[in-house]
Amino acid sequence: MKYLSILFLATLIGSASAADETIKLTKSDSAVKVEIGGQPFTTYLFGKERTKPVLYPIAGPGGKHMVRDYPFKKDRVGEAHDHPHHESLWYTHGSVNGISFWHVGDKTGSIRHREFIAAADDEIAAENDWIDHEGKIVCSDTTRIKFFATPDGGRGIDYQVTLHASNGDVTFGDTKEGSMGIRTHPALRLSGEVATGQAINNDGLRDKTLWGKPAKWLYYWGQIDGDTVGIGIFDHPSNPRHPTTWHARHYGLIAANPFGHHDFMKKEKGAGDMLIKNGESVTFRYAFVFLNGDPDQSKVTEIYKTWSTKGS
Repeated sequence: MKYLSILFLATLIGSASAADETIKLTKSDSAVKVEIGGQPFTTYLFGKERTKPVLYPIAGPGGKHMVRDYPFKKDRVGEAHDHPHHESLWYTHGSVNGISFWHVGDKTGSIRHREFIAAADDEIAAENDWIDHEGKIVCSDTTRIKFFATPDGGRGIDYQVTLHASNGDVTFGDTKEGSMGIRTHPALRLSGEVATGQAINNDGLRDKTLWGKPAKWLYYWGQIDGDTVGIGIFDHPSNPRHPTTWHARHYGLIAANPFGHHDFMKKEKGAGDMLIKNGESVTFRYAFVFLNGDPDQSKVTEIYKTWSTKGS
């Protein structure tokens, strides 16, 4: 599936100089560093020591650090050392044929990088295997990640995952523990020692009421180093079960999860199961935008409309 070019996307959502849009990827044995306009944006970490590929760190407007440092670092003031599996920005799920790939432990699964399809220009594309604790491949995925600039110094990540039932039928199970997640900078939390955060979705629901509700997008914003910045997370209309339900917590976890119907909607257990039959595939596409300002100032609504209606 071909993505919008960076220049076309910038034209759609606002003007920006060509220099601001220049994207550079630098690949090493276990990481791909991403720069936009000559400035560090993020790094794709995929080494053998990892339990899943992740993007860390992530720089927002003005170079603001937008995600939690833990478990990579442990010295940030006001940062909680809970949920070590909440590693910056990632895609996993808590029940895949009954195995948790969300958590970290002796009986959990891991997502292992197999090979790159692309790692140049503005795109990373990789094939990954989902492996249980005994070394058996449960399923696989093709992950495609595009990077882009938005007006006024914003940055974006277009993240697409195609899940393949490559080794027999696979069921993504009904649990709140998933799936497309980010753990924010502690200042963007809704509660906590240094929290300044607020949150809203496209329906106008706010803060803690967002948990479990279906929505096209969420926006979390607050004060980092004296400036108001925010993170928008988008669910694409082409996704199964759009608009997705959200595992969105007050402590900085925000995850799009279309599977957790029992927890979110109080339906019978298993109501949210999704079976992918052997040889078939399912694609999910999301975006993360790192913007200046509150929901009005950031123009998150307009950016979502552009991203969601212009194809891929």
